[in-house]
Amino acid sequence: MLAPATLRPVTRPRADGRRVRGERRRAELIDAALRVIERDGVSGVTHRSVAAEAGVPTTSTTYHFASLDDLLVATLTSSAENMAADIRDSIESSRIKGASPAAAVAHMLAEAVGPRRGRTMAEYELYLLAARRPALRPAARRWLDVLTSLARNPDEVGFRAFLSGVDGLLLQGLIDDEPPTAAELLPVVEALLAPLR
Repeated sequence: MLAPATLRPVTRPRADGRRVRGERRRAELIDAALRVIERDGVSGVTHRSVAAEAGVPTTSTTYHFASLDDLLVATLTSSAENMAADIRDSIESSRIKGASPAAAVAHMLAEAVGPRRGRTMAEYELYLLAARRPALRPAARRWLDVLTSLARNPDEVGFRAFLSGVDGLLLQGLIDDEPPTAAELLPVVEALLAPLR
């Protein structure tokens, strides 16, 4: 008689814990870099200042980002992806609720220049830094590419004009003494979206 086969537990591949921790640490450092930029501007970003903000040793920032340009590129790229996701979610949410996409965009812009003003200034400071730092230019262009990819309208030129208008509204809102409300922004956003309908 044959001996019964020994049953072995089914093993599933485990996630590489080091990789997961590394990705989490990178995200924490990127968020810390944005907080430093919010508080001190881009000139305040050093490996040491970001490490202190994240509450980790400086060696952690230099391990994950060999140069400051690497850190700034990762921060700008992350900001672009987050902004694109916010815009997409706002528009999709408005469609589900039967609300106007223009109202959703106006609300998002009012939040960006109101309660999220510091974060928006940090993101724009990074974006504008690309004009002086060639290493940041691909990430800055990615910002536009990610946003343009959200267009369901075949009029790419019209959508880029809309994005330029949004940039202008954000910059104007950041320099206003009193940030505009969603209600004040709505007619302008509707005008920017009108050619895309």
